[in-house]
Amino acid sequence: MLSKKQARAFFLGGTLVTFLIFIGLTVYSLSAAQDQSNLEDLSESAIRGKYIWEKNNCMGCHTIMGEGAYYAPELTKVVERRGEAYIKATLMTPVPWQPNGRKMVAYEMSEQEAEDVVEFLKWIGNIDLNGFETVVSPLAKDKINK
Repeated sequence: MLSKKQARAFFLGGTLVTFLIFIGLTVYSLSAAQDQSNLEDLSESAIRGKYIWEKNNCMGCHTIMGEGAYYAPELTKVVERRGEAYIKATLMTPVPWQPNGRKMVAYEMSEQEAEDVVEFLKWIGNIDLNGFETVVSPLAKDKINK
């Protein structure tokens, strides 16, 4: 059984050690060596694509890196799965289409706008996810693996 003085010392010592570990891990996490955002590959085109992504509220239906809505497909690695031509055609089409019964708005983007969005999606797809897979529904995984 610890005395009151020993218990206080144990508590304060444990708190101090835990706090120092937390500070150390924070500094380590924020160091340049741990940056996995591939910021050096960020182009003006990708920045314009992000602006178009936000302006059209794409995250209202899609997800990127697991963040967003789950109505439409996850788009983190979509360029790898579908290719640039497919994505550009989807964004430029004047006709709304309904893949798997889910309606996609016809954005009728210009070729430059569609190319900017593709550049943004390519940049997103190159972010290091530490081996974690993005969230893809089992039905989508079956289609991807075929």
